[in-house]
Amino acid sequence: MKVLSSLAIASIVTIVGSTAAFAKVQTQVVEYKHGNTVLQGYLAYDDAIKGQRPGVMVVHEWTGLGSYVKKRSEQLASLGYVAFAVDMYGKGIRPTNPKDAAAQASIYKSDRKLMRDRAAVGLKILQDNKLTDKNRIAAIGYCFGGTTVLEVARSGANIAGVVSFHGNLDTPNLKDATNIKSKVLVLHGADDPLVPKAQVDTFENEMRQAKVDWQMVEYGGTVHSFTNPEAGKDVSKGAAYNATADRRSFADMRQFFSELFAVNKPK
Repeated sequence: MKVLSSLAIASIVTIVGSTAAFAKVQTQVVEYKHGNTVLQGYLAYDDAIKGQRPGVMVVHEWTGLGSYVKKRSEQLASLGYVAFAVDMYGKGIRPTNPKDAAAQASIYKSDRKLMRDRAAVGLKILQDNKLTDKNRIAAIGYCFGGTTVLEVARSGANIAGVVSFHGNLDTPNLKDATNIKSKVLVLHGADDPLVPKAQVDTFENEMRQAKVDWQMVEYGGTVHSFTNPEAGKDVSKGAAYNATADRRSFADMRQFFSELFAVNKPK
């Protein structure tokens, strides 16, 4: 085993595997710790790029770190970022059905300090990576991950920006928004039944009151989980893939990143 980096008690990192995802994109499974909990993240980067580049922390959906978020990390790496998909649940905890996924997600949704602390350990892994430009870091998340990156922002994390894709927008303490140092982009399905209008309105007021630099883009005819083909196409279920919204939201994220990382920006 090869040690990537060492942290304070909270996180010890070890590379346990490496494969080539594409011609130039390299991936590594990275084990690290939050307290006594062993976590297993996923690092992706383009080895043809020399020197440091912007880093993007990627946070998974309620089913845990799986193939979908790994592909997104590889996609980011192919654009010139170093991407690290964090593990919020723990090594081997990958729910395979909605009941178990909801149970796992609720642990962190009901304990926002735990959610923030667990994400912070993963963020430090990315920050400490030799390929990462520590002054140019963002965090993105999907569904549960979108909620998580907004909590990372509310914790006062010193990063450039966060992007939530179809995430819940609620938080127990609205005043925590005054801690936000980063820019915020929310990419939201206008017809998402899991994030009702009242929640959207509360979030917008939260951002205004805290004078955050924020944006929200809503996609018409779009419900929850719109970026993931595995969500199917039945809109009546409240969660469905929308190819147009997927394409547009990814382009909106890239535009956001071009602003955050204006100097020597990736491809």
